[in-house]
Amino acid sequence: MARPSTTSTAARLTPAARRNALPGRLSPGMACDTAFRIIARRHLAAVLAQHDGTCRGDPDALHQIRIALTHLRTAIRFFSPMVDDAQRPHVWAELKWLNGQLGMVRDLDVAIERVIAESDGELVEVAELRHWDEKRAESHRLLARALQSARYRRLVEQTSAWIESGPWSTRRSKEAIRLRRSTLAEHAMQRLTEWETTLLKKARKLRKLDVEKRHKLRLLNKRMTYSIESLQDLFAEEALKKQQSILKKLRKAQRSLGQLNDDARGQALAASLNGAGLDASHRFLDRKREKKLLRAASAAYRKLDKTKPFRSSVLAPNSEPEA
Repeated sequence: MARPSTTSTAARLTPAARRNALPGRLSPGMACDTAFRIIARRHLAAVLAQHDGTCRGDPDALHQIRIALTHLRTAIRFFSPMVDDAQRPHVWAELKWLNGQLGMVRDLDVAIERVIAESDGELVEVAELRHWDEKRAESHRLLARALQSARYRRLVEQTSAWIESGPWSTRRSKEAIRLRRSTLAEHAMQRLTEWETTLLKKARKLRKLDVEKRHKLRLLNKRMTYSIESLQDLFAEEALKKQQSILKKLRKAQRSLGQLNDDARGQALAASLNGAGLDASHRFLDRKREKKLLRAASAAYRKLDKTKPFRSSVLAPNSEPEA
């Protein structure tokens, strides 16, 4: 079966983009509906850009498409409830489906890299890896099939149409109009302050969290990080240094929590492969490593807690919505 061209899929999006020309950059006084379209378009385009490489099995393309997809999903969360219309649950469910397809392959890639790094060429571990490689090859085939499916093409087309002109964009209630017309700077400060408060509250209990709650903390950390990155246009020159300091702390915590999550996923994958007579779960059980990563994440959160960055504005000054 011939593989659909990513270029043709992207081309189908171009006419809509031309009909609804948008500014190239975000600005503080920009209305939220315009800002959402700019941000969401960027991340959907980034997903499409990594399609072919991911289908070919390029691990870096897979990593980048997951980042772009997470950015897109984060943007939808960031602009809720403005975009919470009747179509949003379907769009969200399809994006979640795609994330699940990508996640299994990425988890296997990370776990195999970990085993290789610790194997030193030992024959038993090389034999064990053969089975993991077979599982990864199968997962890559299933992923490529999903990315070449009609479901994926519908996802791209429906998501693009929803971003441009979903029901959220035309609702006439006073509240809906207010949300669309709110300035980006005003909304961003409110949203980031809310997320910061929740993040730091949960982070204070980090060492007591179980794997599932720690994973949820990691997702909230990622949500904040990606939102700040998406809003980079808003940071005035004098605020740029503080923005980079915030991101540095968030990324440090994210790396530690991400490695802990990779370890947990590696254990789960190893357990699922035990039916083949293998037990690689011990490779992902390292209490000393766990304590070290928890210390690093906790230290980053303590520093962030002292500054409480979004209690005092780090964004460019607010202004009236732009036409």
